[in-house]
Amino acid sequence: MHTFDAMPCIGATIADLDLPIIKRDYLHRAVAEDVLADDKRDLEEQLASLGFYDLKYNCPTYGAIVLFGANPERYLPGSYIQYVRFKGKDKGGEILNEFKFNGNLCRALVKIDNFIETGVAMKRPVPVSALREETYSKYPYWATRELLMNAVMHRDYESNAAVQFYEYDDRIEIQNPGGLYGKVRPDNFPNVNDYRNPFIAEAMKTLGYVNRFSRGVNRVQKELVENGNGLAVFNLTLITAFRVVENVSDKYYEYGEDADIVIVMPDETAKKTAKNIVEETAKNAIEEPDKETVKETVEKTAKKTAKKLPKNCQKNCQKQDANHS
Repeated sequence: MHTFDAMPCIGATIADLDLPIIKRDYLHRAVAEDVLADDKRDLEEQLASLGFYDLKYNCPTYGAIVLFGANPERYLPGSYIQYVRFKGKDKGGEILNEFKFNGNLCRALVKIDNFIETGVAMKRPVPVSALREETYSKYPYWATRELLMNAVMHRDYESNAAVQFYEYDDRIEIQNPGGLYGKVRPDNFPNVNDYRNPFIAEAMKTLGYVNRFSRGVNRVQKELVENGNGLAVFNLTLITAFRVVENVSDKYYEYGEDADIVIVMPDETAKKTAKNIVEETAKNAIEEPDKETVKETVEKTAKKTAKKLPKNCQKNCQKQDANHS
């Protein structure tokens, strides 16, 4: 049996496709240039050879409508991605931002890619020593992109529901219609893979958005852990849907944006750095230092700074407040 993306979209015609984007952005990537130059067939036959046109019914397939349709929602009402930014940690919070990524995937995926990199990942430098910084993201770009691309690729396009891309204060939730498919089951995920939409999956690979090597989830988990987000949590119990939760990075928000000191280093080094910064702060705050005033200022600042240190060295720092002053 044909998968849904290979079935004819009865009632649609070649005019329902975005022909310029097919010729400009897709065919030359899917077919070798010399082969394409020698191919004298019309566009319908070329698309049919790639699985995107049904010559028997003389109409595009549903996969073609999703990938290249001038207005995919005319035939597939749920064919879009809905982004919502909620204030707080649940859907009851105020909506701070929302956007609908619609249109064919050839155009929409470019917008989604750029949006994740500039509007969601949000990189910031974090000092790890007096002379060195490391850059951490609120959400790592590649891992977040991979999870969302998987949702777009594996979703059930027969459903009228959209892909949900919801951001909260502490996490991102991505949910797509359609649960596990084919030979994939809760007990073998993610080590076994299958494709609900093989023609859409192949086109997304051709366009450079997925790799189809069945290692995406493993690489996602590795990148999330390295960035301080922890492992993504997959909900495989929804039956008609698939959800993944990506937590915000601890390293990005380790001490808050207005923290006096940011330390990601061993405890001993952290204590020394705290001492130096506390003393320098007190020294700069007083034009004509008075020993008692300096001591009082340092003690207060040291206690405040100790609260911002990792928990395992707070006690040690508090014990050494007198020594610091």
